Amino acid sequence: MDILFVLIPLSVLLALGVVGVLAWAVWSGQFEEVDAEAQRILRERD
Repeated sequence: MDILFVLIPLSVLLALGVVGVLAWAVWSGQFEEVDAEAQRILRERD
């Protein structure tokens, strides 16, 4: 039972960390123009 006092706060911190990284990625523009990267692979190089 004592391990729950450690695991529950750790899981909450981990979940907050994942949400924080996802929020940073969205706000910093990591998901802007995702179609352009897919099309870049298909274009020929000169």
